[in-house]
Amino acid sequence: MQFPPQCSNRAFVDEIDIGNQSFLKDKKGRLQTSRLSFLRYPTANALPTAEGAIQIAMEELPITLHDARVLVVGFGRLGRTLAPRLRSLGARVWVSARRYEQRAAAECMGLGSEGVDGLSDWLCSYDIVFNTVPAPVLGVEELAALKERALVIDLASRPGGVDMDAAAALGVRVIWALSLPGKVAPVTSGRYIKDTVYHIMEESNL
Repeated sequence: MQFPPQCSNRAFVDEIDIGNQSFLKDKKGRLQTSRLSFLRYPTANALPTAEGAIQIAMEELPITLHDARVLVVGFGRLGRTLAPRLRSLGARVWVSARRYEQRAAAECMGLGSEGVDGLSDWLCSYDIVFNTVPAPVLGVEELAALKERALVIDLASRPGGVDMDAAAALGVRVIWALSLPGKVAPVTSGRYIKDTVYHIMEESNL
């Protein structure tokens, strides 16, 4: 986890999940509320990112999302926001996640789930793949396994999760959609930043 300079993680010994948010605990087991406000921002920002990703998919695919076979790689804040919205549009959605509890959560939402090991063995069936993991997950082997004309949308921050050189060599169409909130919903994204700053100031008695 990355912290701003004033939020060094040296004072914290644990992180817990409550609902859809992460909470930091200090050495005495106390929740750090000002840090909670800081962590709310990426959670809220997942919404305009998900909507922007769906917009790109609808513009770039030659088929409807309805009845499309869709894979969401990763089931963190963004994956949990994106996958159910795709399903609500009629897409057949699977989630690839490393942790069992994430896959179980996906199944509770009516989504299919798979692990990340052996990803290349079953990528051939998807029309579109959304990656949310900011680590190498779609390399040469995985990209080569995709069906012809499949679309990959990488939503991960740098360094991303797709081998772009391999994608170019294989002729796989990849869109690395960085900074979507500010592009598709700048007013909403700005409001999230403002609210986060105000909450930190309020909780810090500033």
